[in-house]
Amino acid sequence: MAGEVRYEPLPLPDRVQVPEAEALRAAEAFRDHMRRRHSVRQYAARPVPEAVIVACIQAAATAPSGANQQPWHFVAIANPAMKEQIRAAAEEEERAFYADGAGDEWLAALEPIGTGVDKPHLTDAPWLIVVFAQRSGVTGDGVRHKNYYVPESVGIATGMLITALHHAGLVCLEHTPNPMTFLPEMCGRPASEKAVMILPVGYPAEDATVPAAAKRKKPLGEVMTVFC
Repeated sequence: MAGEVRYEPLPLPDRVQVPEAEALRAAEAFRDHMRRRHSVRQYAARPVPEAVIVACIQAAATAPSGANQQPWHFVAIANPAMKEQIRAAAEEEERAFYADGAGDEWLAALEPIGTGVDKPHLTDAPWLIVVFAQRSGVTGDGVRHKNYYVPESVGIATGMLITALHHAGLVCLEHTPNPMTFLPEMCGRPASEKAVMILPVGYPAEDATVPAAAKRKKPLGEVMTVFC
């Protein structure tokens, strides 16, 4: 988008302000709803309508970004063969990681989470959403330009996507594809884009579990400082 748009101030198009008491109720209700979000590895066979996935991605795409460059692309995959290929590559990486790629400290940190080589969620989930970061973009007249604040912008959009999925009653799991260099070609994306996250998405299985360690959250005093 760089070079296509000049600065032009617009009156604020949307105002969502509410009275203070209502704001507190809304903030606390949203906090309590987000406390019910869990990263899930076991998925039900129940299908998820494509329209739901589209709406969640549309919500994520409203995220703020550096210079409004919107350096992201989301690829939603329901194709079984593509999911199988992604799972095979992920498990190959994991075998190398657990064999000799990770240090003892990192493996010890992962142990309470219960992760391992097998990644059945990558084929069991009805959808995989691959999040791509665009290191550069192209203007309408074909001129390539560098994107700025890409990790920060894509991170915000991914967080909004996870939140939107939870709001829709779905669960997901955050899988980081490193390197999985075949993903851009498989998904029809240019070499200037890097896959930074794979989200298996669906409904939780009846016997779905979460690691007990995941329920331990830092107290407020460790994650917040206030200056008045």
